[in-house]
Amino acid sequence: MTKVNPFLEAFEDPAHAARYSEGPAKFMPGYRDVQRMAGVLMREHAPTDGKVLVHGAGGGLELEAFAQENPDWTFVGVDPAQAMLDVAAERLGAFMERTDLHHGYIETAPEGPFDAATSLLTLHFLEADARRKTVSEIISRLKPGAPLVVAHASFPSKTEERDIVLSRYEAFGVASGVEPEMACRARDAVAIGLPHLDPVQNEELLRDAGLVGVSSFYSAFSWHGWVGYAPG
Repeated sequence: MTKVNPFLEAFEDPAHAARYSEGPAKFMPGYRDVQRMAGVLMREHAPTDGKVLVHGAGGGLELEAFAQENPDWTFVGVDPAQAMLDVAAERLGAFMERTDLHHGYIETAPEGPFDAATSLLTLHFLEADARRKTVSEIISRLKPGAPLVVAHASFPSKTEERDIVLSRYEAFGVASGVEPEMACRARDAVAIGLPHLDPVQNEELLRDAGLVGVSSFYSAFSWHGWVGYAPG
C-alpha cells in the first residue's frame, strides 16, 4: 500500500474535515477556475456519459463541481481519510446517485477503464517514488488516450527561491482573509510537511510514470497544474 506523509493525519479528524472546504480557495489562486479548467480538459476527450476517476476525492469539492457541469457523467472517488469521505458524501447529496466512493489509496479503486481522471491538491503529499507509483496506478485504469489532470503544490529546488514562493503562499492567504498568525502556521506546515519537488521534477515524474503529451495548464505562486494522456 502506498505510504503517505504524516501531514495527512489531520484529515482523519472529523472537525478538520468539516472545515476543509473553507481552506483551498483562500490559499490557491483561482481554485474554482482550476476545477473548471479540469472539466474543460476532460471534456476534450471524455464522452457526455463519461466515467471519471477522482483521486483524493475527500471533501467532495471537485466531485461537486464536475457533477454540476456534467449531468451525465458518473464518478468513482478514492481517498484514504474516511472523515473526508463522510464530508464528501454529505456535500454531494443527490449527486451521490452518480458517485461511488472508496476508502483507501489508489490501489483500492476499481480497474475501470475510465474516460478521464483527476488528482487535485493530493499528489503533493507523496514522496517522489510513491507519487510516481500512484500516477502509474491511475494511468493503468484509464482508456487509451484518456486525460489525467493534476494540480498541486510544487516548489523551487533552491532554498532562497522556495522561501520567496512560500512567502507569497502566506501573503495570498492573508489577502484572502486568513488571519496572519494562521497563514504563518499554514506556511510552516507546508514547508515542513510537503515533499519539495520543483515544477520540472514534477513534469518529468508524470512522464516517467507513463503519461504522454504532458503539458502545463496552470501556474500560480506555489501551485502548478498539468494534463497528460494515457498511452495507446
